[in-house]
Amino acid sequence: MNPETVKQIARECGFELAGIAAADPPEDIARYDAWVAQGNAGEMRYLTDRRAEVRRDVRNLLLTARSVICVGKLYNQRSAPPEPGDAAISRYAWGQDYHDLIRASLEAMVARLKEHATFDWKICVDTAPLLERTFARLAGLGWIGKNTCLINEPSGSWFFLGELITSLELAPDSPPPDRCGTCSRCIDACPTNAFVPAGESLDSWAIDSRTCIAYFTIELRGSIPEEYRAAVGPNVFGCDICQDVCPWNSRAPVTDSFEDLHRAPPLEACARLTEAEFNQMFHGSALARPKYTGFLRNVAVAMGNSGLPRFREPLERLARHPDPIVAEHARWALEALKSSVDNVRTSM
Repeated sequence: MNPETVKQIARECGFELAGIAAADPPEDIARYDAWVAQGNAGEMRYLTDRRAEVRRDVRNLLLTARSVICVGKLYNQRSAPPEPGDAAISRYAWGQDYHDLIRASLEAMVARLKEHATFDWKICVDTAPLLERTFARLAGLGWIGKNTCLINEPSGSWFFLGELITSLELAPDSPPPDRCGTCSRCIDACPTNAFVPAGESLDSWAIDSRTCIAYFTIELRGSIPEEYRAAVGPNVFGCDICQDVCPWNSRAPVTDSFEDLHRAPPLEACARLTEAEFNQMFHGSALARPKYTGFLRNVAVAMGNSGLPRFREPLERLARHPDPIVAEHARWALEALKSSVDNVRTSM
């Protein structure tokens, strides 16, 4: 099959980026092993258990694999900073869960490709044990920046990635050059200094998940380390700072392909949610991942960081919550709020 036909079909199925990589074991696996060995995965055991071995070879996912068709779906929506007292939500979670959307588009792509050839296939969307940014780079979609995101030169980094592993023998694309250069804006802007050098190269960086705001607010199931809570700021789910400051995103295109459902809900409304209301509101959304008590934990920290006295009452209520982690973070937030108010009074 002509690779250009494959890419055209991908575009017709809604993907702005499309490219092809050979289904060979990725050289980046050594860097991944080193990252895991340094403990940078934190408590994300799905990155370190038996699935880590599966990542070594695409043929562990599809025995007949010869090519990996990599795609990117733009999710950048017009945004404005949240108002004081609103929850900051990472923009990838504003709408419906992207896993379902990307999978549906890839399934449509398979159906179209089958009009041209017969082949084995497997769809991967984020959760599969696959080094997807590595394959996306090899497929020519972009380079892996210092912020560890895949960056496309004309379009930036606001992309969902997906892969179609296939038995088709397709001519692979070539990876683009790294164009981060001497820029370090993402590293400098990170409130928790989550970026760490990776290897001997001064241009190679990795994320230590154990100090990353996105990890704290999404993946961590216990207490957020107290020394990092103030740096979490208003973030209730994820963090976009390292992408917001990236120069390659300054002219990134925008899309209206996704519903804007959960951009910046008021923290007070979030704190009042019952578990049933939480499950109903965020059903089919990535925001369900931290679960109800994890979400309330994050809301409490954001309220404490707000400096707004009106959050004292909802925080006092959360401090009586039956979940000990929610209650403990609410008590911390009350102290942070008190300190903030006292500092304002002292400076007047």
